[in-house]
Amino acid sequence: MAVEAMAKPLEKLKKIRSWDEIRTRGGQAFSVFREQKRIPQVPTDWELVELIDAVQFGSAPIISETLWQKFYKNGETGFFPAFADLERTSASFRSTFVESADSFVEAAEEILEGRVDLLAFKNLYVGTQIDWHREPLSSKRSPLKHWKEFDDLETGETGNKKVIWELNRHQHFFTLGVAFVLTGDERFAAAFADQLESWMEQNPPAMGVNWSSSLEVSFRAMSWIWAFHLFRESDHFTPELFKRALKYLYLHGRHIEQYLSKYYSPNTHLTGEALGLYYLGTQLPFFKRSERWRKLGEDILFTEVMKQIHPDGVYFEQSTWYQRYTADIYSQFSILRSLDPDGDLTCVGRNLKSGSSLHLP
Repeated sequence: MAVEAMAKPLEKLKKIRSWDEIRTRGGQAFSVFREQKRIPQVPTDWELVELIDAVQFGSAPIISETLWQKFYKNGETGFFPAFADLERTSASFRSTFVESADSFVEAAEEILEGRVDLLAFKNLYVGTQIDWHREPLSSKRSPLKHWKEFDDLETGETGNKKVIWELNRHQHFFTLGVAFVLTGDERFAAAFADQLESWMEQNPPAMGVNWSSSLEVSFRAMSWIWAFHLFRESDHFTPELFKRALKYLYLHGRHIEQYLSKYYSPNTHLTGEALGLYYLGTQLPFFKRSERWRKLGEDILFTEVMKQIHPDGVYFEQSTWYQRYTADIYSQFSILRSLDPDGDLTCVGRNLKSGSSLHLP
């Protein structure tokens, strides 16, 4: 038995191929150990101020209202152009895609009734007061323990993690947001605000299954940023709620940055995480750490596109689904980078063979 126990870590060591992998895996292991000894906390208001680049605020105090204003001012030129005039975009969408507009509102009404579509499952009942740790197919509730204590493949205590993670990506916030923009109905905004509040209440930093995949953390961060723009005019999405969510988005960024899937799943997991960092770095530029997030996300995306997409355009895993997935990731990156005043859409990839270059449309 002792020999078998020793063999497992030795087998893992045999798979390590570089000193960088040793450093990366070692750093992540140490970070996990440190977290388990001292669980991270949500920053206080004072600690949040310390995380902010005060120079960007001049003489203005760093409070809920000024953070709110800074975010939306940045979004006027740094986020997708359709958000610059949501009223016009909404009118154009409704007149051009009548059935799609109606379907968004119908789907949002279902969400108000506690029903969402998750993966191939339609109208799953999750309730109007969502338990974010409950997997709706089996009704199993994941325990609130450090995220590293979960086994990705084990379902006994969590049920199907793919389903619970899909719910916690919060991509249904987009549906609620579009319905709000189309109708102005504050019920959709109230549901978003309530769910955002309840998620933060139920998911303390580093605790629970919803922190156990960096890709899921990344997708959730992007969902929140989109929702912030969609609910800008809502009375329910207040500057105070925005400030509280900012604290969690900072924690999301730190988690992704520390636990990148560089050697664990270096495919769409890694590029999806990199896109999340790029979102956080460009959409929350007032954080002191934002430039690091932006640069790290950008570098990974430039490097990985040359590794993951063959010269003939085929995705290296030879899966049309992951090909589409990758196209989605790089389309968003391309658009956001084109809005950066310093962005150049014809970029020479990092670590490429001589003469190779990456041309983003």
